[in-house]
Amino acid sequence: MSSTPRRLLVGAVLLVGSVALGLAVAVSLFLNSSRTVVLVGHDTVVRPTLARDAVVETGPLLPDLRFRDVGPLGVRLTLGKTEVGSIEELVQRYALIAGDPSAPIEKVEGVVLDMALSAALRGLGVGLLPVAVFLLLGRHRRGELFRGLGTRQGLLALVLLLTLPLLVWQPWESDEATQEDQGSWQTLAELAGPDVELPAEVRDIEVRSGPVTTQSKRLVLSAVDTYDKSKEFYSTAAETAADLPDLGLRTPEDDETVALLLSDRHDNIGMDRVARAIGDAAGASVVLDAGDDTSTGQPWEAFSLDSLQAAFDDWERYGVAGNHDHGTFVSTYLADLGWTMLDGEVVDAPWGGTLLGVDDPRSSGLGNWRDESGLSFAEVGDRLADGACAAAEDGERVSTILVHDANLGREALDRGCVDLVVGGHTHVQNGPDAVDAEDGATGYTWTNGTTGGAAYAIALGSKPRRDAEVSLITYADGRPVGLQWVRLRTNGSWQVGDWEPVTPAP
Repeated sequence: MSSTPRRLLVGAVLLVGSVALGLAVAVSLFLNSSRTVVLVGHDTVVRPTLARDAVVETGPLLPDLRFRDVGPLGVRLTLGKTEVGSIEELVQRYALIAGDPSAPIEKVEGVVLDMALSAALRGLGVGLLPVAVFLLLGRHRRGELFRGLGTRQGLLALVLLLTLPLLVWQPWESDEATQEDQGSWQTLAELAGPDVELPAEVRDIEVRSGPVTTQSKRLVLSAVDTYDKSKEFYSTAAETAADLPDLGLRTPEDDETVALLLSDRHDNIGMDRVARAIGDAAGASVVLDAGDDTSTGQPWEAFSLDSLQAAFDDWERYGVAGNHDHGTFVSTYLADLGWTMLDGEVVDAPWGGTLLGVDDPRSSGLGNWRDESGLSFAEVGDRLADGACAAAEDGERVSTILVHDANLGREALDRGCVDLVVGGHTHVQNGPDAVDAEDGATGYTWTNGTTGGAAYAIALGSKPRRDAEVSLITYADGRPVGLQWVRLRTNGSWQVGDWEPVTPAP
């Protein structure tokens, strides 16, 4: 055989071998990989499987769940630590999250895809190793190596080389029989029995039965009841929101931009799709989040932020943290998801004007002033007013200040440096109130109620604990021209406030 065909044959064999090795390593790494994320309020270990099922391992006190045929690959989710007051409260939280599962599903899909890409890159690196060794040795050394395989030492080295993967794999190791092996799977319909009517979409979800979980039937059925009521209430609200223009909801003119103002969600993810539906009915394209998305600001509440992101991922998104969003977790998490979290600097707004805001000083920080600890509420308000007035002097009058508590923007209004200050915090709608400055300028203040329908800092439930509210801000030529509130009552009915025109001056 001539040298050229031989080189081609050797190259082809080397390429096929490298691809096979890289693919085997990538698949092995992927199927044996895991990733820890915050999911449904838990530190959750995500592991891919070939079973095409999604299995949720809830721990020793609650039954595991299995969702059949979720896709070409399956996943095993092992729930870890969380913060909860009781088992009943935990189960109810699961039920409410299940009412709108798109955010956790998208998060798991993203994590699995990231693990697959990581395994593929590692497999590629291992697959290229034989090629690198082949090229590094050169023809002369390769010849010596292959001739050495016929010697006693060469055969011993080859045996050791082939034994190495077996020693790493150790297939003779086996696990002891566990309680998990003793359980069997049954559908919720089988668990509940013929006398209990279940929603069609949950009847085929499987529960692992066994001696440890036989007393959990009451909790499971209670969760299903909460799921059913929550899904029905919020799904109906999201559907009927399309009819809000018939109740007086204003739609924008061609030259106007509408922003949707949210505040005080307090983990009520059921309202996220409702708020989005209201925004769609009103022609909104921007969301302003005035904070208190959580009740404690802890990482276990990431499920609430994931839901918010899923509802508005294709809109322009701006936000600040509220007084209940303790620490930096909420602001950092939303910023990583692509939100513009305001930090005391003036930014350009999608409606053509400018926007200014800062986290509530009673919570997660003080924007660019975080290196100055101990600033009071009034001092932060002064700094905010200084920024607004500096922008006005530069010819960039701030059209809107977004804060958690509208009182934080009062000094900027008194100085005549802003058109509109919006916030929440009080859980009660108020405004628009005109504020006349000494120099003749006029600005407005507006307070949104609680979007989560929260009583105090608690909003989770099969329906809002009090009326849930959002506000619509209409902009034209870069300045606010009108405000309107929309309220979902606890009985599922709607209230739509009058569209209030505002005329900030100068």
